[in-house]
Amino acid sequence: MRDELVRRFEDFGTRTAIFDQDIAFTYHELLDRIRYTENVLSKHGVAPHDVVVLNGNYSPSSIATLFALFLNRNVVVPLVTLHDRDLETVTEHCRPRFLVTAGTELDVEELAPPGSGSGSGSVIDRLGDEDAAGLVLLSSGSTGAPKVILHNLDTLVGEKLEKGARRRPSSLNILMVLMFDHIGGINSLLSTLLVGGAAVLPRERVPDEICGLIERHRIRVLPTSPTFLNLIIMGGYHRTYDLSSLRLITYGTEPMSDELLRRVNQNFPGVRLLQTFGTSETGIATTTSESSSSTYFKISDAGVEHRIVDGELQLRSRTQFLGYLNYADDCLTEDRWFRTGDLVEETDDGYLRIRGRAKEVINVGGEKLLPLELESVLLASPLVEDCVVYGKPNAITGQTVCADIKPKGDMTRAAVRKHVLEFLADKVEPFKIPSKISVVDSVEVSDRLKKLRSLPRDDGTS
Repeated sequence: MRDELVRRFEDFGTRTAIFDQDIAFTYHELLDRIRYTENVLSKHGVAPHDVVVLNGNYSPSSIATLFALFLNRNVVVPLVTLHDRDLETVTEHCRPRFLVTAGTELDVEELAPPGSGSGSGSVIDRLGDEDAAGLVLLSSGSTGAPKVILHNLDTLVGEKLEKGARRRPSSLNILMVLMFDHIGGINSLLSTLLVGGAAVLPRERVPDEICGLIERHRIRVLPTSPTFLNLIIMGGYHRTYDLSSLRLITYGTEPMSDELLRRVNQNFPGVRLLQTFGTSETGIATTTSESSSSTYFKISDAGVEHRIVDGELQLRSRTQFLGYLNYADDCLTEDRWFRTGDLVEETDDGYLRIRGRAKEVINVGGEKLLPLELESVLLASPLVEDCVVYGKPNAITGQTVCADIKPKGDMTRAAVRKHVLEFLADKVEPFKIPSKISVVDSVEVSDRLKKLRSLPRDDGTS
């Protein structure tokens, strides 16, 4: 597999592999940088199967380091930002030997002496027994320590090499919008480079930068999230920049509401829309949307099985994680199906629609509401630009429905509240009408480009 990856990069030769700040790097140049990085790692004593924290965002240096560590059979822990909490969690549960910072220069810092691995019989050590490289990802949990998720990196790379072998080399420029230390970003990077495409690296993951790159590089495929698409539309960036090169927008990381999908279709006419699906634990599955105007999709991946149990989607895949390093594998059934936590419905012909996350269900005196349902209704209002719905504890009903509203134009809190109540009156059941309505300048978005519903919020209401 390692030989096949190198051979493929050699065959791609002078094709552009990376656009960084408008500077093009060929596959030959990327391979040279990988070999240079291998020499630097060797000089610092980085041995096969050592756990290595890779601190860096998308750059030729960080990408070359990721591949060099893969070729060296290391367990890679990519971290875009060295948050104290994340670094403490990784140190405790992965026992990394080195920290590699992929900046202008490659900095290698030894964190622990040789022989200070994770311990005999650990999941990480079993990767070494198989002479396989590993990948550690951290969950995006907003409270408590993140889950430390271990993958066999050989499996992830091998899956892409196998799919790429059945395709002609790609000439597509693909924007790296999803995060470098997230399963979606790793998937985008491998999917692009292992088939000969060009990875376009943004300086910032903001609409102005992304749309500017689409125009400059004539991007045809944009992988992103529903929330990020709404930010583009709200800011009018699709009118400021020439995005006519776009042929396909893939969206994932969170559910898409019917109303937002309507907005996207309206503002990106002629662009095909494809819903993607995956988890940090099972990888990204190949999917097929019912249509560009539908939130129903099929998992059309031979390497992924799915089933629905009590309304929850469960998956089992070839790229499934090896386990958590700091939590019990309670999300796995006895027969190793992964409980995604996503509530779905399925049509007779096998199409799925994500209704929302089980943990986000709002229970009002026994009546249940999924935030996505109410958000879709609210977004249909001509006076609502964006919104987020969430639950708060209530002594009488258990929970109460709350909504943060970003209105269109300049509206007073009183006017927003009056409009929302009147707009919803004949569209939803009484228990779904928010008891607390706050006017906000913007809806909070996570670094993974999805709405945050679990943030502590000011109790001020309109």
